[in-house]
Amino acid sequence: MIQSMTGYGKSVIQLPSKKITVEIKSLNSKNLDLNVRVPSSYREKELDMRNTLSSALTRGKVDFNLFIEITGEATNTEVNETVVKQYIKQLAHIVDGDPVELLKMAIRMPDALKTERDEIDEEEYKSILQAIDEALVGINAYRSDEGRALEKDFIQRIENISVLLEAIIAMDGERIENVRERLRKAVSELKEGVDENRFEQELIYYLEKYDITEEKVRLKNHLDYFTETIRSHDSNGKKLGFISQEIGREINTIGSKANYAPMQQLVVQMKDELEKIKEQALNVL
Repeated sequence: MIQSMTGYGKSVIQLPSKKITVEIKSLNSKNLDLNVRVPSSYREKELDMRNTLSSALTRGKVDFNLFIEITGEATNTEVNETVVKQYIKQLAHIVDGDPVELLKMAIRMPDALKTERDEIDEEEYKSILQAIDEALVGINAYRSDEGRALEKDFIQRIENISVLLEAIIAMDGERIENVRERLRKAVSELKEGVDENRFEQELIYYLEKYDITEEKVRLKNHLDYFTETIRSHDSNGKKLGFISQEIGREINTIGSKANYAPMQQLVVQMKDELEKIKEQALNVL
């Protein structure tokens, strides 16, 4: 079953004094483009998180965000009283002002707050990994849902091309006869004696050039292979892209050999369906 590269997953875990939020968003990309944002206190664990995300997501432009919000009384940020008092003293020499206003100014100055870096709490990190796993389950479920919608669209468009191909097959005899008559008319307008045997040989040569039997067979095989790939166990957007190119090659060849307006109109409709397939295939994992 195919999966989309578009997805979203989120997990929130509440600890006694902290709330951990993990968000994962993904869009389509040729390869895995992973953007990870984590608090500085967990920077040393970033590689470990990247490896977990890479094994689970494979492809896509992925944004990963880890938020840790302190909800209890504990905090590792304190006011640097000595520095703040010095700022207030200096500001008081510059301008007369209310002490509260001076404090508001001083607290915004560099080094007014100091943050002590805590060692990583392994139990807390286990909770983060749990949140990541839950968010990955969410984004993969989202991708699967989107994949089902894409699969339905692909099958409908492949069916549309198949119907148009059947119309081309049904029309082929009429097309060949039309080409034959046009060649006969062109020769008759020369008003010269024509060797009938030589004419038949030349006619066969031109009709062979316009023959699309191989293209019709190959196109049908490519359409069947595309449907088979959609329904296979693994999601493979690159493979669908390659098959789409082969489908396009056969449609283009039929169009160039058609030499018959009604058939060329059907080819245009096939190309329109194929362009929509190619566009959607870019979103497949």
